[in-house]
Amino acid sequence: MSREKRKGLPPVPDDLRQILSLAQKIALKELESFGWEVEYVRRPLFQEPRVIVRNPQTGKHSIVEADGTVDHSPMDLVKRQGDT
Repeated sequence: MSREKRKGLPPVPDDLRQILSLAQKIALKELESFGWEVEYVRRPLFQEPRVIVRNPQTGKHSIVEADGTVDHSPMDLVKRQGDT
């Protein structure tokens, strides 16, 4: 596990599926079958985790929301320094 920067929240587990909703797990499995990879996970305060995935062929990023929907045109995706 990596160090969590926020106080009071446990770090994201190495097996991130432990914190994902069933809908996110299903969507992520489908995306991975098309070559998408998990880039990182955001946990907005008082909200469900958002999984940021990346297509290594195109470099495009998308967000897997808690309800399993995939936003392929995220307008609010701002990468922080240190995010890959």
